[in-house]
Amino acid sequence: MKKKSRILLFVLLALAVIGAGAAYLFYQTFYQPNVAAVEKPQDIRIYRHFDSAQMLEAVLQSGMIDNEKTFLRAAKAMKLQEHFRPGLYRFKKGMGNKALVRSLQKGWQQPVRLTIPGYFRSLDRFADFLDEQLEASREAFAATLADSSLAARYGFSPESFIGMFIPNTYEVWWTVTPEDLVERMHQEYEKFWTAERDAKALAIGLTRQEVSTLASIVIEESKYEPELPRIAGVYMNRLQKDMLLQADPTVLYAVGDPSIKRVLNRHLETDSPYNTYKYAGLPPGPITMPPVAAIDAVLNYERHDYLYFCAKDSFDGQHAFAKTLSAHNENARRYQQALSRQMKAAVTAP
Repeated sequence: MKKKSRILLFVLLALAVIGAGAAYLFYQTFYQPNVAAVEKPQDIRIYRHFDSAQMLEAVLQSGMIDNEKTFLRAAKAMKLQEHFRPGLYRFKKGMGNKALVRSLQKGWQQPVRLTIPGYFRSLDRFADFLDEQLEASREAFAATLADSSLAARYGFSPESFIGMFIPNTYEVWWTVTPEDLVERMHQEYEKFWTAERDAKALAIGLTRQEVSTLASIVIEESKYEPELPRIAGVYMNRLQKDMLLQADPTVLYAVGDPSIKRVLNRHLETDSPYNTYKYAGLPPGPITMPPVAAIDAVLNYERHDYLYFCAKDSFDGQHAFAKTLSAHNENARRYQQALSRQMKAAVTAP
């Protein structure tokens, strides 16, 4: 009897040990924290074209997994190889394998903070930027942004479409499609154009798109924000007097070379609707993606009598303004003389 009791006790102890081992293995496989304690979490990018091997390689090579064996065991048990979603993932400290695998299966992504700085001179350049930030290829973004029917759907021409993208910081999914991103940007455009901004545009006699076009010229003239409303006022005065805008940045855009330092007579002869020395009124669309500061500078332009401006001879990025052509010519003469002296000094410097 005692012998049978000892055998039974031994069996029970063995079962207890096996059960404890199985329980620990289960805990270790699915629930034990398995995210490496790194100083800066690494983003894991799972592309749409990845197969299961590439997906697992991306996860393991991220350096975020402490115990690769248990992760692979959980992945196999939960059939991760059969079902996972593309996305940008950032695993958090304390996550176990079950949570890690479910994140990849459910597509629980980390949103991307997409900061659009503006100043893109074309939608092609904008496509280059988006290619660096999001999953879709440069070619996919370029094709979507060049789709005239898509632009028309939102009330834009191909030339004015760039004005729909308001420079700001947005949270988007890394996997957002080009079409969905454009839709999101249209929603943000409508939010940006509040009743107050629309009322101001109406009061100055410009449409939203015309405001963006003029703002693009203003910001290309100066990056010194305090004087943007004054520059906008000069162009509004010219528009109201049916004068040619004669904006040098539009000529550079027409020529296709923004690096030109001095606009010459041969540049002014360029035959383009963007050449405001030849064609009256605003050009067909923005010559760059204008920032919010420039748009608001147009909507709140400074009321004055100035019709001319040119760079100051102090070379501090500011401008000298004039009401008459003779005063403007004097300002321009001082600037050209200072520029010539500067260039001469640079040549003769040892």
